[in-house]
Amino acid sequence: MFTGLIESTGKVKRTGAVLEVSAEADLDLATGESVCVSGSCLTVTETTGRRIVFDVSPETSQRIVPLQPGAIVNLERSLKADGRLHGHFVTGHVDCTGTVTRVRTKSSFSEITVSYPARHSGLLVEKGSVALSGISLTVAALTERDLTVALIPETLKSTSAGLWRPGTRVNLEFDIIGKYVVRAISYTRTEGSLREYLEKYQSETR
Repeated sequence: MFTGLIESTGKVKRTGAVLEVSAEADLDLATGESVCVSGSCLTVTETTGRRIVFDVSPETSQRIVPLQPGAIVNLERSLKADGRLHGHFVTGHVDCTGTVTRVRTKSSFSEITVSYPARHSGLLVEKGSVALSGISLTVAALTERDLTVALIPETLKSTSAGLWRPGTRVNLEFDIIGKYVVRAISYTRTEGSLREYLEKYQSETR
């Protein structure tokens, strides 16, 4: 579990079934730890100082934006049980990818608009949370095909977001709580009322 608060960026050195990243900061990692790499939860298989190596499964490769050597990625260690939740609950399981369609600069701030598959529109709400390439952001505006987020100077400086331009592809993860709510409601549409669904669930788990 992560929060979407980026701790360091890194530069991709090797891609494919094995991903190697050179981190900007020493994250003091150990083999077996989980790291959110631009929104995707990966397990550390080897680490020496700022050099971090991960295995990437075929399923993960199909879900995320393809990485190329030299690309900048966002890095976050897993959340400690006694840590502060600065962003929102991020699982590191990418739902889909999106494309930056517009970048508007307002003083030192930026507004970024990202298009996404319309089938996911029910998982977003204005002023709700979304993770874009691992960054916890608030949805400022929303349509059935795109969302807009506002980026503060610190986010632009310390994450890959400062490099986003029209055409840049990003990984999207929708709020896990919202996904469970949508799943429960969709079930009740075919099985009966929400009350009946909850009563059935309680009886089956006793």
